[in-house]
Order: sequence, then structure tokens, then C-alpha cells
Amino acid sequence: MTWWMFLFGGMGSLLILLFLGLPIFIAFLLLNVTAVALLFGTAGFGLFANSIFSTATNSALATVPLFIVMGEILFRSGAMEAIFDALDRFVGKVRGRQYYLSILLAAILGALSGAAIAVAGLLGRSLYPAMIERGYDRKLSAGTLLGGASLDPIIPPSILAVIIAALAGVSTAGMLIAGIIPGLLFMGLFLIYIAIKLKLDPSLAPDASKDAAGEGSRQSSLMAFIRMLPCVLVFFMVMGFIMAGVATPTESAATGVVGAVIVAAIYRRLSIKMLMESFTTAATVTGLVLIIMCSAVMFSQVLSFTGAPAAIGEFVTHLKFPSGLMFFIMMAVPFVLFMFLDQLAIMLVLIPIYKPLLGVFGFHEIWFWTMFLIVATIGGLTPPFGYVLFAMKSAVPGMSMRDIYTASWPFVWILVFGMFLLWLFPPFITWLPSLTAK
Repeated sequence: MTWWMFLFGGMGSLLILLFLGLPIFIAFLLLNVTAVALLFGTAGFGLFANSIFSTATNSALATVPLFIVMGEILFRSGAMEAIFDALDRFVGKVRGRQYYLSILLAAILGALSGAAIAVAGLLGRSLYPAMIERGYDRKLSAGTLLGGASLDPIIPPSILAVIIAALAGVSTAGMLIAGIIPGLLFMGLFLIYIAIKLKLDPSLAPDASKDAAGEGSRQSSLMAFIRMLPCVLVFFMVMGFIMAGVATPTESAATGVVGAVIVAAIYRRLSIKMLMESFTTAATVTGLVLIIMCSAVMFSQVLSFTGAPAAIGEFVTHLKFPSGLMFFIMMAVPFVLFMFLDQLAIMLVLIPIYKPLLGVFGFHEIWFWTMFLIVATIGGLTPPFGYVLFAMKSAVPGMSMRDIYTASWPFVWILVFGMFLLWLFPPFITWLPSLTAK
């Protein structure tokens, strides 16, 4: 069997299995077992077992459960209430303040958890009803919550960034740090968009005098800020250790877990029950991620054995495409696929195919994979099957999917515009990781 027959046959079979609704890891497992049997026979199952063992014991992936535990504890610690109260006071008496608040709150919660689905569902249940009750526009309210939640996989700590780093063989610390400036850039673009929308159509939000911040003195605002400090310090402690080179991402994540436990104690939410719930959720999610990763790495190894990645690199080299055009093609393919198929599955298929092409076109690894992460993030926000959209629908059952789709598109195109800026100015991504490397 030639490499191109295996590649297109394998990818076609995988897509069919995913369209049939099979879980990702089962689809990959069936594909891997069939491929190993065809290429190696029964002797190849020893390779299969070794691949699973080496992936499951990869120390870089220890970051994943630690970040999940940290996020789970912080979510249950009362951190959200403290952050919301502080931001509610700081935003002040401006028209559309809840729009700005939702984006800022989603970005901060993303920094604490890195889970877009969790943040979209949480804010959809808690903040969205309050916005509608105060007279805010339904679609723009949903859009700001969706846009804010979409920042979460970009702003560290990001589970997707860790997974991409492990599969692509690049620095986990570099991938995590690279998302800081892009995340702030996208957040700024969202805020500018809201300001322009309100300038053009003030009726999208109630009058500022009717939508004032929580009443309180300057002293109470100061106390709200002080209450928020512990959970914010956890984030700066985790990322600060990585940027300073004091600790590895895994060690920083472990430090973050300790910090989260201390925050829970400060907010008087620490209990054995809360810790057990956090550990149980983290174990479930981590187990699923590891199964998927093991299957995907095996798929990548089988793919390499057929010679497909090297052959694709040679084929693309002969095409002599300009690097800009090739970059556009490499981003456009997942952009379209993410509209219809599972985000993680497409990432796991494309990363081993893209890896050899980076050297051919001279793409900076951290820059390219961060852009790839952003495309994956956009996929979660893009109709018809973006997972963040369905999280919002489950949180706001009274809103139709058509309205949710309409609400999401402006923020999709803002993210695409932001990617264009990052393509024009690569240092927005590479600068901070380069400082850490030194």
C-alpha cells in the first residue's frame, strides 16, 4: 500500500467514523488497530503497546491534570464572586458596562481555568439573564459572552496549548507564554468593537445612569480589589515562574494547585468534599485526554512509517508556493474542518502532517503553532458545530441556535482580523517566549 493510499484512506475512514458519532479515542483506536494489522501483522501490536506506554508516561503531559485541578479548585473556591464584584466596581458608570464586564470576566476566568466550554456555560447561566433583565440586546449579549469565552484556550494556562506542544515537539513553556499578548490583543479588539457598536446604536444598552455599578464607598471598592488579589496572584505566580525560568510548566502548575488550595482557604470554601469533587473531575478529563493522546501519537507513528509526512513535504516543496500562500492554505484547511468536525480530532490528524512543512517554509515553530491554536479556538466559535455555541445553548435554552449563530459571527471575523495582525507582526507572539529562552 502506497503512502498516499494509506493517508487518504486513513483520513477518510477517520472522518466517516467521526461523522457516525463515535468518540474520538474509539475512532482513532479502530484506525490504529487496522493500520498496525495491515502494515506489521500481529507482531506490530508490541509497537502499539510501547507507544501507549511512552505517551502515557510523558512527563510534559503531567501539566494537564495539574492545570485542570487548579481550575476546578478555583472555580469552587469563590474566586468568581470575588472577581465579578471587583470588576463590577472598576468598570464604572459607562454605557454598555455589562458588555465590557462580560469580556473582562471571561478572559480572567479563562486564565484561571483554560476551559471555554465551562466559562461559556457558567456566564450563560449567571450573567446573561442579568444582562437581558437590565435591557441589554440579546444577540450582542450572547456574542460578548461567546467572544470572551473563546479567549480561554489562548490565554494561559491552556490545556490545548500543552497538547499541541506535546504533539508538535515544541517547548510547552514557550507555547503557554506565547498566548499572553495575542489574548490581550483579541480582548482589546472585542472591547473596541463593543464601543463602536454602542456609538453607532446606543439603544443596544440601557442608559448608564440606570445601569450603575454596585453602590459602595471607595473603601468598599478597595476591599473588593483586595478580595480579588489572591486568585489573580495565583495566575501571576504560575506564569511568572515559567517566564522567569524558575520552574518548568509542570512545577509551576503544581505551585498553582497549592495556590488554589490556599485561595479556597482564604475564601473559606476549602473542604474535603470540594477537593474530592475537583480531583474526580480532573481525573475524568485527564483520563480522556490521555486516551486520545495515546491513540493520536500511535496514528502519527504509523503515518511516519508509511513515509507520508516526508513525501508531502517533498511534494509541497516542488510546488514552489510562496510561504504566505502556503501559510494561508495550512490555516484555511483546519478553519473549514473545524466548522463540521471535532476540534481535537482534527488537530491530532493535522499536526503530524504539518510538522515537516515548517522547516520547508521557514515558519517559526512557536509562532506557527500558536496561530494554529488560534484557528482551533475560532473553530469552537464557528457555526454550525462550534462546541462553545452548544455550551451557550445549553446554558440559555430559550435562545434559538440561529440567534446564537448570528451572535457569534462578528467575533469570528474579529479573531480572523486579529490573526492577520499577528501574521503581519510575528513578534506579538514570539517576543515573550524569546525572553524566556534567554
